[in-house]
Amino acid sequence: MIDPKLLRTDPDRIRRSQIARGESVEIVDELIDADEGRRAGIGAFEALRAEQKDLGKQVARASGDEKAALLARTRQLAGEVKQAQVDADLAGARYDELIRQVGNLVIDGVPIGGEDDGVLLETVGTPRDFAAEGFEPEDHLAIGERLKAIDMERGAKVSGSRFYFLTGVGAQLELALLNLAMQKAAEWGFTPMIPPALVKPEAMEGTGFLGQAAQDVYRLEADDLYLVGTSEVALAAYHSDEILDRGSLPLQYVAFSPCYRREAGSYGKDTRGIFRVHWFDKVEMFVHCRPEDAEEWHQKLLGFEKEFIQLLEIPFQVLDVAAGDLGLSAARKYDCYGWVPSQNRYREITSASNCTDFQARRLNIRSRDEHGVGPVATLNGTLCSMARPIIMILENHQQADGSVRVPQALRPYFGGKEFLTPPN
Repeated sequence: MIDPKLLRTDPDRIRRSQIARGESVEIVDELIDADEGRRAGIGAFEALRAEQKDLGKQVARASGDEKAALLARTRQLAGEVKQAQVDADLAGARYDELIRQVGNLVIDGVPIGGEDDGVLLETVGTPRDFAAEGFEPEDHLAIGERLKAIDMERGAKVSGSRFYFLTGVGAQLELALLNLAMQKAAEWGFTPMIPPALVKPEAMEGTGFLGQAAQDVYRLEADDLYLVGTSEVALAAYHSDEILDRGSLPLQYVAFSPCYRREAGSYGKDTRGIFRVHWFDKVEMFVHCRPEDAEEWHQKLLGFEKEFIQLLEIPFQVLDVAAGDLGLSAARKYDCYGWVPSQNRYREITSASNCTDFQARRLNIRSRDEHGVGPVATLNGTLCSMARPIIMILENHQQADGSVRVPQALRPYFGGKEFLTPPN
């Protein structure tokens, strides 16, 4: 959540952020009123409690009519204290409800607008000219089915639409991507982790996935657990309710986990193949750091993503995501879009978000040094969201004879094989 002090010291900063996000500005005034009501309620309760304690001391010293009067006031005051507690709790609950609806403060310089208003920062690599090579590129599903790498039909039979099987070289390709991603992340100083894919409500709420993103989340009602849409949730909550040694920061984690998303609102979009699915596996980077180091770490995460995409020899672009498309927790986000030849356009392949101290406040993650205790900053970055790199490898490296060239960096995981070919 945002720093509550800003409500009293700089509410216009919050209003500007809300405007940039395309969200309600009125909620800031509601929140200010709720904060005042909450503090007034706490003050009234504490004043009555102080009077109650003082009366207890007076009763012990009094006698006769004075004692009777004091006891009568004590009984009356007990009811007032109880009601004050109820009023304070209600005011606090209203404040908590409102402040959790306010998104992270957008960093100055983030583009204004929505999903289509991100600013292109960089283009890396050049898409192949398939026409010059004399053939029309096929899409990943046609290639994957010929290689016996993707089975959508049986995925739908077993689990429903937007599910799939990776088979043969398709499964090998994911495992190769996994091993390369984990190897590179370890070289960059990340601690490998395999986190749970089921988490408690407070982990989802703390990372901001039960607000705007709630419609995309799978919930197991009988167990009151959620299936994560990204291992960011488990990695963020890993240190919840902890005070970290500031000298131990940054803490760098990289996790492999399955991810589950309803893809609500995507009916009719990307229905062919494995681009937009309900389940996929992903390698995610996550960093807990000092707030003053967050922007530097954001650039580092983006650099790691770019290096990995280049290892896969996929042309891509880097976008500075517009404020209206940031999601609740991110203050700034960079997306990389890889080239998809069959669609003749770039599509999202990775994302790196600077969540500043927003998630840490919600999850109560703090650090301590000689100056005291304060929240940390959290950042996350996709290293390899398996389905989309597989799509882009199959399409960008397809050959006229029906084979697919294996990127140099992945060949050690295929026993040195240079091409994936259809089985006999």
